[in-house]
Amino acid sequence: MDKHLKPATHILLSILFLGSFSLACSSNKQKEKIVATSTIKEVKIDSANTKPADNKTILARREVPVLCYHQIRNNIASDSKRAHDDIIAPDKFKDHMKMLADSGYHSILPDQLYNYLVYGAKLPEKPIMITFDDTDEDQFTIGNTTLKKHGFKGVYFIMTVSIGRKGRINYMTKEQIKQLSDEGNTIASHTYDHKNFAQFTDADWTTQIDEPTKKLEEITGKKVAYFAYPYGVFKASTLHKLKEHGFKAAFILSTARDENYPLYTLRRIIDPGRYTAKNLYYSINKSFNKTKS
Repeated sequence: MDKHLKPATHILLSILFLGSFSLACSSNKQKEKIVATSTIKEVKIDSANTKPADNKTILARREVPVLCYHQIRNNIASDSKRAHDDIIAPDKFKDHMKMLADSGYHSILPDQLYNYLVYGAKLPEKPIMITFDDTDEDQFTIGNTTLKKHGFKGVYFIMTVSIGRKGRINYMTKEQIKQLSDEGNTIASHTYDHKNFAQFTDADWTTQIDEPTKKLEEITGKKVAYFAYPYGVFKASTLHKLKEHGFKAAFILSTARDENYPLYTLRRIIDPGRYTAKNLYYSINKSFNKTKS
């Protein structure tokens, strides 16, 4: 090869390399952009200068779908018929999350829901909240992994007595809970040992509420501001105490909201293991796509 052509060859190779590198970077950015569309930045509200909505206004806002999951595993012979509602097979859970993503749903977290209900903050198109109860480890190994694949975030209601326990059912460790929090998911309270809220004694407000809150805040380094009732059961006469103990909102299951405390009776529906993705889509629309007059 003519020695005078070598510099030109080097320049040509450099251009080709830089072009390929630029295309690769552009492709990676595009992938990042696609994932980012499923997550919405938290909107900051100037609560000191913004008047909060009254209960009637909160109740009149269109409900946001909230899904509830427990165990993500295959059924075994010893499972009761009732337990089947709380168990969803891993493959089916993955199919359901894919359906949500393919249908254009965007996951939101409790602070976003609170700001929407109280201050009228905007939500992404087709918002949905994905929640998990009871601390089961499969919520971390399967649930969190699947959510991340679709750019979703989740809410994990932790029963603190179970943290780190191993057995027929394994439960999340402190390290796993901390990782979930660090990755932008919400860690919330589900009592100490799943005691029925309607049966709380005075002492339970310390053992079932304050002490679990303190423990979770020590693990995550963040304030715990949300609560889910064991069994979805609440007692209207003591709902006011949740606010006194630092909670901004609380979640029931599919029963009616309390008109005096709508923020403390936010509805969820369980996605039963027997549902197909199509069943879930229908259930979401039937349960939540309406307003209260």
